[in-house]
Amino acid sequence: MRLYLASSFIFPRSLQLRLFAVCFVGTHLPLAAFLAWAATTSRLDWPGAIVVTVATLLGTVIAVGGIYALLAPIDVAARALNDAGDGEITPVPQLSGSDLAARLFAGVNRAAGATAERMRKLSREAISDPLTGVLNRRGLLQRLDVLSEHETTGALALVDMDHFKLVNDLLGHETGDRVLQDFAKVLAGTVRHTDLVARWGGEEFLVFFRGATEAQAQSVLMRIAERIRNEPLAHVGERPLTFSAGTTAASRRTLEEALRRADGALYEAKHRGRARILSSAEIQS
Repeated sequence: MRLYLASSFIFPRSLQLRLFAVCFVGTHLPLAAFLAWAATTSRLDWPGAIVVTVATLLGTVIAVGGIYALLAPIDVAARALNDAGDGEITPVPQLSGSDLAARLFAGVNRAAGATAERMRKLSREAISDPLTGVLNRRGLLQRLDVLSEHETTGALALVDMDHFKLVNDLLGHETGDRVLQDFAKVLAGTVRHTDLVARWGGEEFLVFFRGATEAQAQSVLMRIAERIRNEPLAHVGERPLTFSAGTTAASRRTLEEALRRADGALYEAKHRGRARILSSAEIQS
C-alpha cells in the first residue's frame, strides 16, 4: 500500500501505466548501469550491447502485456462494482483456486448475493405489513397497477374488527397483535390466491376479490365470519370477537370512488350494531 501511495504521482489515473513505469525502471536500471560501466572502462561491445538492449525491451513488452492480462480480473471486479445499478451488483465468473483474483471474485459474488437478498428484503418490507405479513396500502396499489383494467375488475371489501380497542385495553397489546396476525391469516387463507388482502390501517383490512361479484365476495366474508364465531380469535368480556364489513363493486380505475362506497357501507354496518356485512347498494336504496 505504501508503494502504491508513494507512486501515485506517476500516472495517477492509470495503475497499468504506473506498473509499466516500475517495470521499465526495474528492468532497464541494470542495463543502464552495465552500459555506463562498459563505456567508462572502454569495454563496450556494441553488437552485444544492442542485442542485450533489444532483448531487454522485448522482455519489458512481454512483462507489461502479462501485467495487463493479470490485472484483467481486477478490472472486471471494479466494473461490476462501479456499474452497480439500483444497489445491485452483477455477479462475476467464479474462479478456481485461492489466489488474489479468485478471492477478489469470491468477495464480489458474496457482496452481490448479500446485496440482492437485502434488496429483496427491502422490496418485501416496502409492500408488506410487518405485523401481519399481508400487503400494505402501497403493496396493494402496486399489485393493481401492474394488472390490466380487465384483471382489476371485481368486488372490494373493507373489513374492520369490532371493539378492537377493548382487546388492547383489556387483554393487552400483545394479544391485540396476535389477533390481527391470526385474522390476517384467516383472510388470506380463505380467499382465492388471485385475490388481494391488505392491512389498510389499524384493525382495518381491504380485500380485493378479482373478477368476483359482490354476492360472491359477501359469501366468502360470511364463511369467514362463521369460522371465527366457531373458533374465536379472542373474547371481549363474554362475547367472541367479530368483524364488520362494507362491500362494493370496484375496478382499479374507480378505486377511489369504490373505497368511499365501501367505507360508507362499513360505517353503516357499525352503526347498525356491528358483526354484519353490508353492500354499498343496500345503504343507497
